Amino acid sequence: MIVDFHSHTHLSDGTLDPQALADFMGERGVEIFAISDHDTLGAHGAFEPRNGARAITGIEINTTYRENEVHVLGYAVSPDAPELAALIEHNRSERVKRAEKMVARLRAAGYGITLDDVRREAASAHALGRPHVGKALIRRGMAPDIEWAFRNLLRRGKPGYVPSTHATPQQAIAAIAAAGGVPVLAHPGRLKDRAIVDELAQAGLRGLEVFYPTHDADDIRVFREKARHYGLVMTAGSDFHDIRYHAHGVGVTVEREDIQPFLHLVLR
Repeated sequence: MIVDFHSHTHLSDGTLDPQALADFMGERGVEIFAISDHDTLGAHGAFEPRNGARAITGIEINTTYRENEVHVLGYAVSPDAPELAALIEHNRSERVKRAEKMVARLRAAGYGITLDDVRREAASAHALGRPHVGKALIRRGMAPDIEWAFRNLLRRGKPGYVPSTHATPQQAIAAIAAAGGVPVLAHPGRLKDRAIVDELAQAGLRGLEVFYPTHDADDIRVFREKARHYGLVMTAGSDFHDIRYHAHGVGVTVEREDIQPFLHLVLR
């Protein structure tokens, strides 16, 4: 079956509006999907699934832990849950502070963008992020594309890099659970310290994003075994943001039996 539980709209750092993304899912034959914007639930209620697809509520909470950027996906959450709302507000506030510091460091390095430039690139986004800084650099003619901006200016050790100060993954897991949702660790293969998987599995985590575009066969084997060992459900996502950088588009083909335990938790 074709599913996709990890995708983004222009309400965070993607480029499509919620309905356009839902339409794209339908065109690709995605049967069940989630829009999981960073630190916002704004897409939900703003689209209708197409071609018989089903949608579940999703969000991606950015967290920081032991010098790792750890992203926790939350599914089937109640949008009105106060604990989750408070966590989202905290992260959004920290995002603004980080963007201000990034702009200051870039200006000191000779890249004369402003926070207003970054906000203009964010447009309707509910949460500022590094991609908006990168787009501001591109618009000012200081970077040819996003990949160049990240590689040369915005990554660790580069002039515009500022470490994130988001909530911890443990806080995200607790807030998602308090909202009645299912907390899942996004793209565990991108972690610098994979021991974090084991630690979070014992802190209330319910699932692992085993099937992900940059996970190779060995990654899938390792994370499948982690899921089995800790009793975690497995999920799949494209992490789609923009067709220019995600040529495959949306949708991940998986075996139904691999994804069924997750569907049992979220399809109510």
